Amino acid sequence: MLEHGGRLRRAAEDYGVALADWVDLSTGISPWAYPVPPVPEAVWQRLPEDDDGLDDAAARYYGSAELLAVAGSQPAIQALPAVLRGARVRLLAPGYAEHAHAWRERRPQLVDAAAVEDAIDDSDVLVLVQPNNPTGVHFERARLLDWHARLARRGGWLVVDEAFADTTPAHSLAPLAGRPGLVVLRSLGKFFGLAGARVGFVFAPAEVRRALAERLGPWTLAGPARWAARHALADTAWQAAQRARLDAGGARLHRLLQDHGVEARGPALFQYVHLAQAAQVHEAFARRGILLRRFDDPPALRFGLPADEDAWARLEAALAHCPNLLKEP
Repeated sequence: MLEHGGRLRRAAEDYGVALADWVDLSTGISPWAYPVPPVPEAVWQRLPEDDDGLDDAAARYYGSAELLAVAGSQPAIQALPAVLRGARVRLLAPGYAEHAHAWRERRPQLVDAAAVEDAIDDSDVLVLVQPNNPTGVHFERARLLDWHARLARRGGWLVVDEAFADTTPAHSLAPLAGRPGLVVLRSLGKFFGLAGARVGFVFAPAEVRRALAERLGPWTLAGPARWAARHALADTAWQAAQRARLDAGGARLHRLLQDHGVEARGPALFQYVHLAQAAQVHEAFARRGILLRRFDDPPALRFGLPADEDAWARLEAALAHCPNLLKEP
């Protein structure tokens, strides 16, 4: 299994800090979750039904009805290589490791952000995370459309994972779903803070959605998760307030890191720091009950948003505690 953020129980055991005493900044999940209404008893008792209004709510929110609801984006990530043809696969690196793992049998070539342009005309499938996780790299929408057009002309595919795109919806390619050669993945885990519900959507041409649905089987998304997602996607007032709150939190986190001499970048939900001593900083923070996401190649850290003023104060104290580790040699 690949490593992901959020392994609090293991951290509590490794560092001897009680589970309730941790500040978890390791996941990039919003610390403010959508307040799901009480789930009616009948929703727990009945099999999930795909005409319950979820698809309509998702179509309004994302701007396209060319969608398939799935149990988070992970099942789609794992199934897409069996559905999309193409021998020459390119993946943005560093990036969300599950993509490379899913495509491993085709021996994908990993390319950094600067090399994507030159790789397009020698690719059959290009997989990107936009904005990128973990580096925060963001490509202009016009550039993505150009890459898609060049791939599609040759029967190729652009796969865009937009897990962190909700704070900047105008940049999304989901409204263009249905075009040949384009697949967009979305999920409710990050922006809505509903990672445990495991709700996601695939936006793609009908034949791709049919093939995925056949592979994933019936009832891929639980009824209570569908209930929660339908309400979250329809609550436009909460969404507007959440965007404002996340934008403010992201700006505050960026300023705090810069005030301590740390160069960071990222979307509203996280900040990415390339740091030679990432392992030592991760260790120092963990011993203070603050969990960061550590990366080894290249050495880097990802900081998520603190949930409240106490968490902000603990983060600031930890940054002040290890100034020498935060300096590049």
